[in-house]
Amino acid sequence: MKDTKEIARSTRNHRKLHRIFGSTLVVFFFIIALTGLMLGWKKNSGGLILPKTEKGTSTDLTTWLSYDALHQKAIEALNKHFPDQRSARLDRIDARPDKGIVKFVFKDHFTEIQLDGATGKVLAVNQRTSDIIEQIHDGSILDFLFDTSNGQVKLVYTSIVGGGLALLSFTGFWLWYNPRRIRKQKELSE
Repeated sequence: MKDTKEIARSTRNHRKLHRIFGSTLVVFFFIIALTGLMLGWKKNSGGLILPKTEKGTSTDLTTWLSYDALHQKAIEALNKHFPDQRSARLDRIDARPDKGIVKFVFKDHFTEIQLDGATGKVLAVNQRTSDIIEQIHDGSILDFLFDTSNGQVKLVYTSIVGGGLALLSFTGFWLWYNPRRIRKQKELSE
């Protein structure tokens, strides 16, 4: 059984590590907490964070235009709404058969174009704030800004922040537990 001096020394070491890592990473933890809170509320933000999904004219997929035709209409809408020639490089297509719409989300900017699946009519052109917040949350915003190919910055960021949180949890436990051990040993020695 360790004596109280060894436990106290261990506690001081844990407190020092806890303070160093906590003060170094506090800004990142604050950003992660704030963006996590915003992402948790995105569907209940009244369209401020996540754009409202519109409704199309038909939920019958046999009446829908082809994805290729819808994609062409999305690019036309992009060029019409943004004459600054935003990139038409596609990130993803989000089909919502139950709503009768298709969302086209672009890779090089945070624009979403919602089209009626059956008619190809533009229902909405939105900024996807939720995607920006998500990228800030997980650190991939830096990969987006620096155009890195394999998410290297995100990997380093999540490793540092995740490792730091694990270390803070570990040292925090010992900062809580060691004083109890010391108290218990003092009670036993009396």
